Amino acid sequence: MATGKDEVKRLREQTGAGVMDCKRALEESKGDFEQAKALIKERGLAKAQKKSDREAKEGIVEAYVHAGGRIGAMVEVSSETDFVARNPEFRELAKELAMQVAAMDPKDVDELLEQAYIRDASKKVGELVTGIAAATGENVRVRRFKRFQLGQSNGEPT
Repeated sequence: MATGKDEVKRLREQTGAGVMDCKRALEESKGDFEQAKALIKERGLAKAQKKSDREAKEGIVEAYVHAGGRIGAMVEVSSETDFVARNPEFRELAKELAMQVAAMDPKDVDELLEQAYIRDASKKVGELVTGIAAATGENVRVRRFKRFQLGQSNGEPT
């Protein structure tokens, strides 16, 4: 059974799961790294689903302005506690989501979560959110966003 520190560390880096969760997954998969990764993903989704009805009143608003200043986006990402909202991984998620909105111009939150992640097309944006929810143990959700493009009308009179 390969459950050495290096494998646990690598699995943690790739999944964001806790040390013991990674160790257990590697033991259960008899050292098969990909199978362990799949187990963690499966369990993370299950945990996140259980938490999805809990109230998320804390969080942050993050902005991203594309180079040249012609396109920008703001995203509100919610968590259950301000402790999680201050977490560097949570803040990074919000920044990545704002960048995703600026680049891909989704129409609503559901469409955003179903989009392929711009930095890794093998992942959906929703998987990033679920990963942070699983890692923090809290309900994490994208509450709303707004995209701005210079010269583009938002339906208001000019």
